[in-house]
Amino acid sequence: MSILYVSPHPDAFPSLRALIAARYGEAGEGPGWGGAHPRICLQPPPTSRTPFPPPRLPALEQGPGGLWVWGATAVAQLLWPAGLGGPGGSRAAVLVQQWVSYADTELIPAACGAALPALGLRSSAQDPQAALEALGRALSPLEEWLRLHTYLAGEAPTLADLAAVTALLLPFRYVLDPSARRIWGNVTRWFITCVQQPEFRAVLGEVVLYSGTRSLSQQPGPEVPAPPKTATQLKKEAKKREKLEKFQQKQKSQQQQPPPGEKKPKPEKRGKRDPGVVTYDLRTPSGEKKDVSGAMPDSYSPQYVEAAWYPWWEQQGFFKPEYGRASVSAPNPRGIFMMCIPPPNVTGSLHLGHALTNAIQDSLTRWHRMRGETTLWNPGCDHAGIATQVVVEKKLWRERGLSRHQLGREAFLQEVWKWKEEKGDRIYHQLKKLGSSLDWNRACFTMDPKLSAAVTEAFVRLHEEGVIYRSTRLVNWSCTLNSAISDIEVDKKELTGRTLLSVPGYKEKVEFGVLVSFAYKVQGSDSDEEVVVATTRIETMMGDVAVAVHPKDPRYQHLKGRSVIHPFSSQSLPIVFDDFVDMEFGTGAVKITPAHDQNDYDVGQRHGLEAINIMDSRGALINVPPPFLGLPRFEARKAVLAALKERGLFRGIEDNPMVVPLCNRSKDVVEPLLRPQWYVRCGEMAQAASAAVTRGDLRILPEAHQRTWHTWMDNIRDWCISRQLWWGHRIPAYFITVSDPAVPPGEDPDGRYWVSGRSEAEAREKAAKEFGVSPDKISLQQDEDVLDTWFSSGLFPFSILGWPNQSEDLNVFYPGTLLETGHDILFFWVARMVMLGLKLTGKLPFREVYLHAIVRDAHGRKMSKSLGNVIDPLDVIHGVSLQGLHDQLLNSNLDPSEVEKAKEGQRADFPTGIPECGTDALRFGLCAYTSQGRDINLDVNRILGYRHFCNKLWNATKFALRGLGKGFVPSPTSEPGGRESLVDRWIRSRLTEAVRLSNQGFQAYDFPAVTTAQYSFWLYELCDVYLECLKPVLNGVDQVVAECARQTLYTCLDVGLRLLSPFMPFVTEELFQRLPRRTPQAPPSLCITPYPEPSECSWKDPEAEAAMELALSITRAVRSLRADYNLTRIRPDCFLEVADEATGALASAVSGYVQALASAGVVAVLALGAPVPQGCAVALASDRCSVHLQLQGLVDPARELGKLQAKRGEAQRQAQRLRERRAASSYPTKVPLEVQEADKVKLQQTETELRKVDEAIALFEKML
Repeated sequence: MSILYVSPHPDAFPSLRALIAARYGEAGEGPGWGGAHPRICLQPPPTSRTPFPPPRLPALEQGPGGLWVWGATAVAQLLWPAGLGGPGGSRAAVLVQQWVSYADTELIPAACGAALPALGLRSSAQDPQAALEALGRALSPLEEWLRLHTYLAGEAPTLADLAAVTALLLPFRYVLDPSARRIWGNVTRWFITCVQQPEFRAVLGEVVLYSGTRSLSQQPGPEVPAPPKTATQLKKEAKKREKLEKFQQKQKSQQQQPPPGEKKPKPEKRGKRDPGVVTYDLRTPSGEKKDVSGAMPDSYSPQYVEAAWYPWWEQQGFFKPEYGRASVSAPNPRGIFMMCIPPPNVTGSLHLGHALTNAIQDSLTRWHRMRGETTLWNPGCDHAGIATQVVVEKKLWRERGLSRHQLGREAFLQEVWKWKEEKGDRIYHQLKKLGSSLDWNRACFTMDPKLSAAVTEAFVRLHEEGVIYRSTRLVNWSCTLNSAISDIEVDKKELTGRTLLSVPGYKEKVEFGVLVSFAYKVQGSDSDEEVVVATTRIETMMGDVAVAVHPKDPRYQHLKGRSVIHPFSSQSLPIVFDDFVDMEFGTGAVKITPAHDQNDYDVGQRHGLEAINIMDSRGALINVPPPFLGLPRFEARKAVLAALKERGLFRGIEDNPMVVPLCNRSKDVVEPLLRPQWYVRCGEMAQAASAAVTRGDLRILPEAHQRTWHTWMDNIRDWCISRQLWWGHRIPAYFITVSDPAVPPGEDPDGRYWVSGRSEAEAREKAAKEFGVSPDKISLQQDEDVLDTWFSSGLFPFSILGWPNQSEDLNVFYPGTLLETGHDILFFWVARMVMLGLKLTGKLPFREVYLHAIVRDAHGRKMSKSLGNVIDPLDVIHGVSLQGLHDQLLNSNLDPSEVEKAKEGQRADFPTGIPECGTDALRFGLCAYTSQGRDINLDVNRILGYRHFCNKLWNATKFALRGLGKGFVPSPTSEPGGRESLVDRWIRSRLTEAVRLSNQGFQAYDFPAVTTAQYSFWLYELCDVYLECLKPVLNGVDQVVAECARQTLYTCLDVGLRLLSPFMPFVTEELFQRLPRRTPQAPPSLCITPYPEPSECSWKDPEAEAAMELALSITRAVRSLRADYNLTRIRPDCFLEVADEATGALASAVSGYVQALASAGVVAVLALGAPVPQGCAVALASDRCSVHLQLQGLVDPARELGKLQAKRGEAQRQAQRLRERRAASSYPTKVPLEVQEADKVKLQQTETELRKVDEAIALFEKML
């Protein structure tokens, strides 16, 4: 048995790190040695057990006499090897190891230095203020990195996050108050996200952040004798004191300076650097092209950029499939792309689900359109039966004090249409704000005459075939709405025990989450024998018709054929034996109420029991004796309980975890009720839909959802399609009354007495033929109910194209190409479209289904108004203050208690509100998040990072336009001219790769791959490298080279903006319109300009990439050395030592680029074997090239020598630990190969580092 020794102290963060790693190991692949999980011991190991002096905790003993490992880093990696993020040496693993090293060497000393004074553990040598400043310096790289990343490495916590979070536990608990956490907003968000993970919570519990008032004494604690300082520590402290003295002297000198007088004050200078919001103020009539002839603003502003473009796009018809061709029927060798929008509710307003859906769909649509395909993205809106009726009913009552029944059906429907005309297009305006390139001329509303005719046709055809039928069954019933509702309209509220809930129509809250036990007396029993049953809905016992027990339950074998007596109706209830009863639950006896519970209904069907309905449509009791008759259901609950107690039949009450079904429209408790309804037989249609996926005719992506698809189809139930509403498609079915004594009167559930028709006249003819009488003897009464909204939505892909009538659009665009939506409506909408499409048209409605993930908040929680984490996309686009977010809560339907909880959530997540990010940043960010099959934990700070990316695009283009010059004329083609420099060839090669990855990603629906490729090209390659290398070229004297560079630069802008256009339509259009055109025939807008294809951009150049990789490696090494020695304001000379002539030639070729990129002085390549100049620091650029940076006269050799000696000591200790670990006898057999490989690489790196440190020490010793 392995043993993990940890400290019991709650703040011993190294031990906590090991315990959390153990939790992750238990949840994943287990510990690294492949054995059982270790036993936890809350004390140091006995000295008799260790072959060394007692190790520092945590320590891990791998079995008696086995390998000992100690120290949080090593122990955590052994306990959680999967936390490395990938195999040793992989890019992910290296990144994890880098952050772990940073946590160990930078974060932990800074965190302890800042936290110990706050805990009263302060030695006289420590300066609290300096410690806090050191913590700030350590947090800065984290803050910057986390601006664009949710975690330190990858999309889930790793050992890197574990090391850094545990290192920062003390500061977050005892030092960083709310104002400090606002400064370090990205770090705080990441820290909270991590500590809320189950593995962290299991060890840490609820982490309470420092509030600003200490529970500990504010007075300094007893001084702790400081341990003896090493020479290195003394030098570090001297350096800190020196810096502090300089800072104090600077402050003093500033205070002694006279007032600035007439000079411009500093706040004005800051204002000049931060121009704030820039707006586009030129008057541009709607639909006319934006004027971009003026100068570009100093920085990117979403309000300026997004103005005026969308109306021009729409007015020009760019979004119509007819644009640029004679008709949609004209043959197009590029193909056809058709997709219909998941129709949002007419009552709806934009939420992040819409934003994600439209960001993905519009990006795909724009990509296909730019590829030259005949492209249609068809908009539409759903009439949302229940939601719309509720909204208009509330409006009527609020404004006129009328109910819909007082108004009457026809007048009420007129009010709904009036509301729809006034408010119903709000969602369309919001979609336009997102830049959605929909063909608005083809917009459809599900209650339009065209779509209503399709609904009637579909119902009649399916009814005539017997697919639609009438039946009395249990349905989800909302007593408040007085209607059946679908499963998707039912929210399931989980209760852990007794809970009081507010229910519409009741003044007092109603008790749920309890199990009430009562007794039924056995009929004819001489011994007063009874059977005890239990229920969570005691009022339903008024409809009991039997008691069920398990056939094998020995306790009830003697009661076969017996009955019990109902205490209030005195009816005899048989005791039935059924396998569904759980003998282990309660008494093993169950009350049976077939009319009010699905399981009981099934038992009743098996045993031929009567179903007694005891509730009307409003939830009042019927078919029961006084005094219960007419009572509302939850008033009856209390009355029945009191009556049972009065009769001595009550046997107890206890807490019971349960799920309460709530109507998400009315918040009423859903009641299962027996009602005659219309149903669709789904069995055969589901088999056809399942077979289409099996054959590959229909692709569902990600493929993981195919299993869900088949499971649903294999277990499908018939679909209830009638709703007891007024707003919607009234069911075209009529109840028949025959004025002929030979024909007996019919009853509602009898399908023979129902007829459907496209008109009442058609229905009358069909009824007369059915009963063999003349039409004048037929009386018809149309069903008052309307169809489920999902029925009309299921017809949407072909009803919007004119079905059942033939049309050009139907012939061209049906079947569609793609259906893109969230995976949460795979069954409710996608499956029904497929079933109805196959049944009614004989064709699949689309060939592919792509299902995106669900949007959650930054902490992985479902978005909920009560949590305060719901984000309106328009707030992200325009920005909103914290008070503005609070005000939105006041206008919601939350309870006052929930409002305060939601405000707390908003204050935690958005302490300063939500900054203005703009549409392009929101779209790009949402698509960047969309990993297939994973939920999206949306962090607004990451969206803000993409707004900064837009600013980078803006500034890069602005610089490029200056570099191109006013008279620049781009060449007719993008092909290179043959005189390109090395860096020109390199950037073209990188552009080729970005084009390849973008097209490949779009084809595979791998949106993060596309956004990463484009982001990397623009930021890391074009801006960080190419533009920097270009500056001396454009300012040089060689005009031939400069002209080649300008043509290459233009190509990068042209192709790069086209690549980005599907994701960022506004900023790319704005910048593209400012570029000159290659030919006069160029398209007028970027959105219809051809998308870059690999065949167009085929400039892959491995030779140039290898050369520039050497240049970048040297640059990184120089930058690293400059940072190490704080050489930020000077340009030190650089000497390159190479291993062979080929590397020397390559280094010479790129020396100019190194000089530009690394801000170096002279960059010289040393001859083979030549000595390195004295006084140089050294770094390794590659295995063939070392970088020597001239430090003589630039640094203090004594100070640097102290730093290097400390670094050597730590490296020696680390190397010794690794050698001892690898020398253990059990190491080859018990340690996984990937861990062994990681150890080998780490030892090699450490030994290389040691050699370099020794060389540097020798260097500085010579300089002394």
